[in-house]
Amino acid sequence: MTMKPSLNWLSDLNVFAVNRVSAHSDHSYYENLEEAKDKAPMSMRFDMNGNWKFHYADNPKLRPKEFYELDYDCRSWEHIKVPGHIQLQGYGQPQYVNTMYPWDGHNDIRPPEIPTDHNPVGSYVKYFTVPENMVQKPVYISFQGVESAFYVWLNGEFVGYSEDSFTPAEFELTPFIKDGENKLCVEVYQRSTGSWLEDQDFWRFSGIFRDVYLYTVPEIHIRDLHVNADLDQSLTVGTLNVNLELLKSISTDVPLVVELFDAENQLVISENMNLSDSKHSFSMSLNEPNLWSAEKPYLYRLYLQVFNQSGELIEVVPQSVGFRRFELVDKVMKINGERIVFKGVNRHEFNYQTGRAITKEDMLWDIKTLKQHNINAVRTSHYPNQSLWYELCDEYGIYVIDEMNLETHGSWQKMGAVEPSWNIPGNKPEWHDIVMDRAVSMFERDKNHPSIVIWSCGNESYAGEVILSVSKYFKKVDPSRLVHYEGVFHNRDYDEISDMESRMYAKPADIENYLNNQPEKPYISCEYMHAMGNSLGGMNKYTDLESKYPMYQGGFIWDYIDQSLIKKDRYGNEFLAYGGDFGDRPTDYGFCTNGIVYATRELSPKMQEVKFLYQNIKLYPDQSGVRIVNDNLFTNTTDFELQYVLYREGVEVYKTTTNVDIAPLSEGNLSFNWPSGVMDLPGEYSILVSFKLKEQTVWADAGYEIAFGQFIFEVGEKLISIQRDKASELRVAYGDVNIGVHGREFSAIFSKQAGSLISLKYAGNEMIEMPPAPLFWRATTDNDRGFSQTYHSGEWLTSSLARKCVGVDVQEEVDSVRVSFVYKLPIHSEVKVKVDYTVLRDGSVRVKSVYHGTEGLPQMPIHAVSFKVSADYDQLEWYAMGPDENYSDRSEGAKLSIFTNNVKDNLSGYVMPQESGNRTGVRWVRLTNREGTGLKIESVSEPVECNFSPYTAFELESAQHVYELPPVHYTVVTVAGKQMGVGGDDSWGAPVHEEHLLQANEDREFEFIIQPL
Repeated sequence: MTMKPSLNWLSDLNVFAVNRVSAHSDHSYYENLEEAKDKAPMSMRFDMNGNWKFHYADNPKLRPKEFYELDYDCRSWEHIKVPGHIQLQGYGQPQYVNTMYPWDGHNDIRPPEIPTDHNPVGSYVKYFTVPENMVQKPVYISFQGVESAFYVWLNGEFVGYSEDSFTPAEFELTPFIKDGENKLCVEVYQRSTGSWLEDQDFWRFSGIFRDVYLYTVPEIHIRDLHVNADLDQSLTVGTLNVNLELLKSISTDVPLVVELFDAENQLVISENMNLSDSKHSFSMSLNEPNLWSAEKPYLYRLYLQVFNQSGELIEVVPQSVGFRRFELVDKVMKINGERIVFKGVNRHEFNYQTGRAITKEDMLWDIKTLKQHNINAVRTSHYPNQSLWYELCDEYGIYVIDEMNLETHGSWQKMGAVEPSWNIPGNKPEWHDIVMDRAVSMFERDKNHPSIVIWSCGNESYAGEVILSVSKYFKKVDPSRLVHYEGVFHNRDYDEISDMESRMYAKPADIENYLNNQPEKPYISCEYMHAMGNSLGGMNKYTDLESKYPMYQGGFIWDYIDQSLIKKDRYGNEFLAYGGDFGDRPTDYGFCTNGIVYATRELSPKMQEVKFLYQNIKLYPDQSGVRIVNDNLFTNTTDFELQYVLYREGVEVYKTTTNVDIAPLSEGNLSFNWPSGVMDLPGEYSILVSFKLKEQTVWADAGYEIAFGQFIFEVGEKLISIQRDKASELRVAYGDVNIGVHGREFSAIFSKQAGSLISLKYAGNEMIEMPPAPLFWRATTDNDRGFSQTYHSGEWLTSSLARKCVGVDVQEEVDSVRVSFVYKLPIHSEVKVKVDYTVLRDGSVRVKSVYHGTEGLPQMPIHAVSFKVSADYDQLEWYAMGPDENYSDRSEGAKLSIFTNNVKDNLSGYVMPQESGNRTGVRWVRLTNREGTGLKIESVSEPVECNFSPYTAFELESAQHVYELPPVHYTVVTVAGKQMGVGGDDSWGAPVHEEHLLQANEDREFEFIIQPL
């Protein structure tokens, strides 16, 4: 097809693919069987990645229009790396927006119009010589991902045009190839009609960001392959249905040898047949096949061997095959006959240095991390991923919702309000073809992956006839999978689009209301637990529904990885940046950092909770034994080693391992066999029971823990011991301003003027750099900001800074001296707080904070006492819930144990500074310098919460980036009776659940003791 390219195509709904090869499966092919079996690099493919010549223009008027002509010299141009984004290689700027379109406020346009003043153009040039094995053969070029529209020329001749950033665009180059050097030119536009369909919650980039390669094909080539490994209802007979299409028609029969090997490389089926047409279908049966599931991702290997009339092997196509049956039975989704629960995440393709141009290494890290943390499902939010990702999901075992590249969020929802007056695609027939093209491209490429169990019609595009057509298309071409679309929640006229009820950020009570009212469809949360910053509190309220309602079938956390990018501050220091940091406006600022994994691919503390709540085996121990509930669908507990350990005061006293035989979807009990006298001593005991991998897997080493449960109990009474060997007579010195309490090798000074303890010296070392003070404010988290916590409870911020000491009292006892301070707070005339300091003969100081509440006050973020010590004291040893940070509503995945870390480690890697590093259930914690001297903080009656940070709550509150925090001079010690939870139902208004709030009308007190080390 000869056609003169036009810039009008960029805004023409009818032009989205010119001369593009029709979509086909993503199978590989080889010249011989050995290469196919070795999964070697394809010899008929030539990599075009690397450095390309490049020119950047801010809009089409400034581009070099004739750069594609052969005599136009581009050799002096700069270089750009392919794959890669233009905006991350020194040109233009990345922009982050969520719902609104990126040109909002700059251009007053409506679809399909596009901005003309700012539409960056990247002109790419690649000089190449056709490799020898492609000479005199058909040559094609494949662009695996280009954002958002592009034109292609070769040797001055126009080749083709394509839109859709996330599925391949391929063109035949054969008519334009010449001997010697060839000049390939690609002109990429950031804005096109397709941009209206790509309003995802992500950074807005452009460029060639996925692989580019040339490929050739043999004289007889399987162009498209559709493999459906079906199971009968008994799940005992597998039928392999194969449809293949040759690139061109054939005039004589072509021999085809079909072989199916199992995972042990044993041949299980072999058949010879002839191809007599360009399209061919056949079926093969297999009795008692091994089944594919996320738990047991068993893959067969199919080899299609095509011969010519002379008997020469022309082509070998290998294809992984997974026999599985996914269906809706009695309103419940089932995999291989069992009810499935998606323990999922939404996953963007992202790297903090390269954006969406991610590598195989990135994907391998991701897939292993998912498996290690009991995550069994991924929604490809909100576009088809690289083909390799689906191959890994097949191999490692991940259920996939494959989502087409469609989101038009800004066309129907503005600042949260539903207003679909100009929604696209809606019921507009002119948008049908361009949208359907994206559905076809995704399906045709991805159809052979057993990991894909659901097709998704896109994301947040409202609903209408066009999306209904997409759903009908998926159901017609692929009855073996279900269809998902959340948007019908906003327009019930199109409820038939989705096979399941799918909602975003519905509260647990809303979900229960749906499930209790005779639902017609199973329920999933396609997005839930908005994991922005310090979040994920209350996730157990969702996972608890799994066992309560059969039609509740899990959800997908938003989201997997922070979308933050590396940038340098004005002093040349690198930091992780969010929206607005690149001068991008409009922007949605830090709303891009919602991951349970940091952008640097390090685990965030939130993952501790995810791993526990998603574990497939539940363990409920007590002193005598453990009840084991095996929620695996297909995995017996004999696949794992069970270990149980007894601790006294955090120290291991007994450990043993054993095997337990509990079938899938059943439960059983194991009695502990304790040695005689093992629990005779008084103290706090804990029993930790865990399942660990018996053998190494592709995703973890042998011994890796996949599930645990813990039981805590006491024998005898809790004692706070005085160090008798250090006990001495106490001497009290009453000054005009200060009260001194002195003993052997220690002294404490209390100031009536300052209204606090101002000095605590142990062996001459000063421990107090800033006096202890009542604290009622924590640095606001992202969720707090979304809830407007400062607006609702900001008086507590003021009260933490502006208290007034109104009373000082001293009481001398035989073995102690108590100094008490009473404070009034500006929040209310009746509110008073009292802090008692009781100095004991060994130098220990008992600290008790008593708060008397009153009515009419906002909820309190924290009830604590905070002070500073020198930053030299930065070594921590805890006996508390850990090891990772935890809060009252995010502590189920924490274990009571003794662990160590450094004060700087408690500043979690949230991109915007906020409250982090807290530990609940603190029995004691030691804070020392590198020589081992310092202090110990121990709870007296009930465990406390503690945080040791380089920064105060107020310093964190004032900083928008980590680089804005001051140099570290102190360790800030915060001991709390309780801190409110962190929440996480959403980050734009959802409150923390009631039971994890601190109501200010309630009286509160807590006590701890400071001891010298």
